[in-house]
Amino acid sequence: MKGSLYAFLLVFAVMLLGGHALAHHSFAAEFDAEKPVTLKGTVVKWEMMNPHGWITMDVAGLNAEKVRWMVETSNPNGLMRLGWTKNSLKPGDQITVEAYKAKDGSNTANAARVTLADGRSVFAGSSGTPPATSGVVPQ
Repeated sequence: MKGSLYAFLLVFAVMLLGGHALAHHSFAAEFDAEKPVTLKGTVVKWEMMNPHGWITMDVAGLNAEKVRWMVETSNPNGLMRLGWTKNSLKPGDQITVEAYKAKDGSNTANAARVTLADGRSVFAGSSGTPPATSGVVPQ
């Protein structure tokens, strides 16, 4: 009887934790597909890391003040398949990011496409967004 109770509790705990893990990685749980945003600014930092890459960028806000944004990209494996490397973006690069705002209202977004200073538009690996048809990420 005790063994059955422990087994039941173990299965119940795994189900609860499993649901939380799935929700954590869901685009719809964190970002709003109905709130696209275009961010034009300067790369501060580019991190190609698990579970997602991050572009930290400064964007001109009201009264020309700098507003720091954190922009999520796909995971490193997905980015590498698209041609991205750890050297694809450098501090000081001017970029435009088409993204979707975070539901929590923070200056966080999920990138769909990144337009580089030379005009090439490249896919950032965001779930639910079709890849760009032109451009390869610089090495």
